[in-house]
Amino acid sequence: MNENGKTKKTLPSGLPRIESLEMRGIVKRFPGVLASDHVNFEVKAGEIHALLGENGAGKSTLMKILYGLYQPDEGQIFLNGEPITIHSPTDSTKHGIGMIHQHFMLVDNMTVAENVALGLPSSRAPRLDLDVVSARIRELASKYGLQVDPNAIVGKLAVGQQQRVEIIKALYRGAALLVLDEPTAVLTPQEVDDLFVIFHQMAADGHALIFISHKLNEIFALTDRVTVLRDGRVVGTRFTKDVTKKDLANMMVGREVLLERVRPPREVGDVRLKLDNVTAVNEDGKQVLKNVSFEVRSGEIVGVAGISGNGQRSLARSIAGLRVVNDGKITLDGKEVTHLTPSQMYKVGLSYIPEERMHDGVVKDFSVAENMILQDYVRRPFSKGIFLDFKYIAKHAGQLIKNFRVKTPTQETPTKNLSGGNIQKLILARELARQPRLLIAAQPTRGVDIGATEYIHNQLLQHRSDGLATLLISEDLDEVKALSDRIVVLYGGEIMGIVDNDKVSTDELGLMMAGERHEELARS
Repeated sequence: MNENGKTKKTLPSGLPRIESLEMRGIVKRFPGVLASDHVNFEVKAGEIHALLGENGAGKSTLMKILYGLYQPDEGQIFLNGEPITIHSPTDSTKHGIGMIHQHFMLVDNMTVAENVALGLPSSRAPRLDLDVVSARIRELASKYGLQVDPNAIVGKLAVGQQQRVEIIKALYRGAALLVLDEPTAVLTPQEVDDLFVIFHQMAADGHALIFISHKLNEIFALTDRVTVLRDGRVVGTRFTKDVTKKDLANMMVGREVLLERVRPPREVGDVRLKLDNVTAVNEDGKQVLKNVSFEVRSGEIVGVAGISGNGQRSLARSIAGLRVVNDGKITLDGKEVTHLTPSQMYKVGLSYIPEERMHDGVVKDFSVAENMILQDYVRRPFSKGIFLDFKYIAKHAGQLIKNFRVKTPTQETPTKNLSGGNIQKLILARELARQPRLLIAAQPTRGVDIGATEYIHNQLLQHRSDGLATLLISEDLDEVKALSDRIVVLYGGEIMGIVDNDKVSTDELGLMMAGERHEELARS
């Protein structure tokens, strides 16, 4: 019993469970921004509650307040009806609140047990109680089907297994409420299905789960209720079964959003890009591409699918001239370009939307107008001799800002001050305005909200209709399926299959992403 004489309800683990957690009237201000505007949010035991919204809607701010990383300017958090104050993540842990981060918080060269025990008190300090920790890990693994070896080195585990370690770490620390921040971003479809089984089991056992995702399919597959935020305010909370994808998209954006992409019939033209047995190694001498061969034709989008770290980045950089090709041949419009520099590739018709937009796509301290002409400033009409034509540059930038709906206060605004979605639209505008022969679009909508994603997808499909050859590299399988005509699947730097999008299932793609060769390749 507690101090009021009431019986405490517990989880199957014996730990106290959170009957309800409520955030009332939460306000958080930053200079010039009202990030949380009197937000009310509640999650109950046994419930999986989705938190949905565009970039900048206030999701992260709200969860950082719950986890103790920010302090609210106004409002109060209630746990089981009692007000609490959370000053730090240590406080949140003491109250039974855990967080599964999108980017794993694990030490690669340590074992699973060592990662779980890290930072916790030990009865044999300074040594860790690894035998006790390992036994508890096995209990949790058995209870929830997590299948993790306590003695395994984390760095040698597959991505899906590392995700399980994060969950075990939170459960070991007594988390009755789990915040799940984009937990499926790097998983195969099969791993996502397995993870959802675990989450459903946890909810059935009385855990409360807050699920943050931009994937509407996952919201409907997993959650009981969904709260939508827009511009720091709650638009509404609904039972998931009572709404449609269209309803949620409209609530997020404030207007009707086209969710389904229609790939119109296209006339495929000549081969633009061709790779023949391309092999590359990284700076450590490790082979990152092995005998990669495929082609992309005009009027075609070829998608590249795969779990993060299986050669996609190396493929893009090898074609763009940013990584040395050790063997094999690359041709563009029938001319060999295997060892051309990035500037030479640009001159022969390549445009490139890089994976790391802030590192490789823009100079963040440059203005929007300056970033619109990064590669073009040395040629007419942007320059006359050694002098820039600022009048023409301003006209050019203004037109692209208008055409591509880039939201910016002025052309002179530093690019770092734009949202991620608008920086991505800036890069897209610059690269497509050059009327390239070939476009490499690497993770074109990563971290981009649903409204910007809709616009970027429409642009890619429009230029496909105009005859552009596009190599789409994305870890979002829904995106690959929505846009691609054919799909190349990479695993460990090798091609597991090249398939017609209209003739392959998501399950088949998932198996190839996990390293199983497509039957046509297996027979050859």
